[in-house]
Amino acid sequence: MTSMTEPTPVATLAGRIGARLDRLPVLAAHRTMTALIGAGLFFDYFDSNLSGTVSQVLKLDFGVGATSLKLLLASGFIGQFLGSILFGRISDLLGRRRAFLFNMAIYSLFTLLGAFAPSAGFLIATRFLAGVGIGAEQTLADCFLTEVLPARARGRLIAWAYTLAFSGVPAVGFAALWLAPRQVLGLAGWRWVFLLGALGTLLVWLLRRRLIESPRWLAGRGRFAEADALVRDLEAQAGVRAHSAAGSPRESEPGRPPGFRVLFQRRYARRTLVLWTFCFLSVVAYYGFGTLAPQVLAAKGVDVVHGLGFTALSFLGYPAGSLLSVPIIDRLERRTLICLSAALMAGAGIGFGVTTAAVAVVVFGFCYTLLSNIFSTASHVYLAEQYPTSFRSTAAGSAYSLSRLGAAVLPFALLPVLSAGGAGALFGVVAAATGVLILTVLLLGARTSGTSADEAGR
Repeated sequence: MTSMTEPTPVATLAGRIGARLDRLPVLAAHRTMTALIGAGLFFDYFDSNLSGTVSQVLKLDFGVGATSLKLLLASGFIGQFLGSILFGRISDLLGRRRAFLFNMAIYSLFTLLGAFAPSAGFLIATRFLAGVGIGAEQTLADCFLTEVLPARARGRLIAWAYTLAFSGVPAVGFAALWLAPRQVLGLAGWRWVFLLGALGTLLVWLLRRRLIESPRWLAGRGRFAEADALVRDLEAQAGVRAHSAAGSPRESEPGRPPGFRVLFQRRYARRTLVLWTFCFLSVVAYYGFGTLAPQVLAAKGVDVVHGLGFTALSFLGYPAGSLLSVPIIDRLERRTLICLSAALMAGAGIGFGVTTAAVAVVVFGFCYTLLSNIFSTASHVYLAEQYPTSFRSTAAGSAYSLSRLGAAVLPFALLPVLSAGGAGALFGVVAAATGVLILTVLLLGARTSGTSADEAGR
């Protein structure tokens, strides 16, 4: 036992901070943080579906060929791949809040420039740079909420954040449906869709300046007094007595957070293998629909305007699926929920691929997106629960970056399948990738539901 005169190890004090956070009831402050994170995620999903949703219109406006179209669809995701790694590391080094402000400012600037792109090449470049900015948004959001929310309510509140986030998908769909065929104030309608993304993100950036830093991150960096003050404020809001902050940290501050090599140490190597495989394959299932749905509809002979209408209606399943996950995500083991929703999602995707009736297209599309967002919400919670606070963002960012890389490769890999074999073959490939994902998580994945964020990786 540590004596009264002996300095208390930083890890012990950090654990006390985490225990105090987990003992709190759900407060208005937790709901505000959840809403601010969800608002930023709204524009992440708005952006991720931006190029795919207006891709057919851009083909007509810029006269882009097949290669330029693939580059347009892939450029944002390539940027997100790099941004997820970069800002994931920045978050562990400089803090969650600072990384949030950096990444959203970059995204807003380059999306604004993209709205005034004079050529396909300029648009591809700005989509890449905007992607660098937005790339770590989901990683930062998952890690921040995992660290500040009480463990027993973590899944439910993160599901609420993603319900708001996924509203960005039908929002971009309906915005494109209404604006794409029009000119407003002399600007093509698709440019206004980009402007909406840029200006909305700027507003969120201003609101997010109110966010606190993660007390767990502060404590882990030896900044215990700051962490203690933040937790005491939350305890005061809850009307509970502040727990003793007795003990002072050792004089030596912790060094730099562990680098990428720690992911392959014996303790974490299996988790890293599972999560990297999971993230790469999950994007085939998830963005295989969101990015390529307009192309699938075009291959079925649906014109641009009607195709955007079908896509927008199908995209209503995104917030509906996340909302449906709210009452169940903390009741079912994350691993079970991920695998069950993925299996049902694969069946709905095949139905979307083979059907030709308009009503059936919308029904299968809605079911696919609904199920995919139960899957996605559970996946985000699961990913952030795998590693300790000291390198949580670095680890989650590196795993999540593979989903961005997979999304970048997706148009080049799947559009030829669509051209050669039709929509049925396309979603057959998606279903096969989903099957491998399910087996990986079921056989090798760790259980995480209800555990403290301080216990991750132990």
